[in-house]
Amino acid sequence: MAETELSTAEFEYDVETAIVTGATGDVGSWVVDRLADRGVDVVGIDLERPDGVRANVDFRAVDLTEGVDTWETIHEVDPDAVVHLAALSDPLENPSTRLFENNVTSAYNVLQATGREGIDVVWSSSQATYGALFAESTWTPDYLPIDEAHDRRPEDAYGLSKVCGEEIAKSIARRYDISVTTIRPATIFSPTKERARPPEDGSDLSSEEPTGNFASYVDVRDVARMVEAALAADLEGHEEFLCVADENYLGRPTAELVETVCGSIPGEVDLEGKESALSNAKAAEVLGWTPAHTWHEGSDEDVSGPTWL
Repeated sequence: MAETELSTAEFEYDVETAIVTGATGDVGSWVVDRLADRGVDVVGIDLERPDGVRANVDFRAVDLTEGVDTWETIHEVDPDAVVHLAALSDPLENPSTRLFENNVTSAYNVLQATGREGIDVVWSSSQATYGALFAESTWTPDYLPIDEAHDRRPEDAYGLSKVCGEEIAKSIARRYDISVTTIRPATIFSPTKERARPPEDGSDLSSEEPTGNFASYVDVRDVARMVEAALAADLEGHEEFLCVADENYLGRPTAELVETVCGSIPGEVDLEGKESALSNAKAAEVLGWTPAHTWHEGSDEDVSGPTWL
């Protein structure tokens, strides 16, 4: 049996048809591939259809900020599950108002439509909800490691848009009695892109490298695995899960990174060595998910990404 077939059998879920929004994006394309490899009939949604074709996948061009178009698409496809990954993600490259309006409106439209149709949802929030990633003022964690219950206090439009999205998710789960799973990924690395191999050891901790999330990261393949784990879990209402590798990518003691970035460390610290500043313990306990990939894997690793883009 092929390696891909083995990997896709890790989590068992009863999903014949799924919608994936942001299907041609850096994360969405991997999720589309993983579900399609599993035999799921995937309807990929993005602003534009890709030029290529993919077995088990049909692509539709839909503007998710248009509520009627969003609802009609979900209603017509009538999927077993929706995976909502579409968003603008970089507040440094997009006007704040545009980014905020796009992310909040599209999240509301997708989640509202799925609620009306009684469809369970997995969607991507962000580590940016905590506020550290793009903070301009001093941001220090209340405790370490940061978990799902840690206070969220973003200053930027992206983090704020994701906090609003999470509140929408809670509201929709309550109103329509569906399962809404929120995934909060750390900085996502891809094995097919250069950023997947950041420099380790010898890095200058006074530089900008570790700022924001204290060098926490996750491999895009592990994000796709968590989507599957969420689809397989018997969850009720709204639940959120951090999606993060076990260790930081700089290969330095995490407490040193936090102290360098923040000027101090919180009084409550339960970290050892290079252990990530963000905790993945809840995902392990509830979803049975633990990270399977690390950027420390050899640079000669033979990995091909989605080929239909």
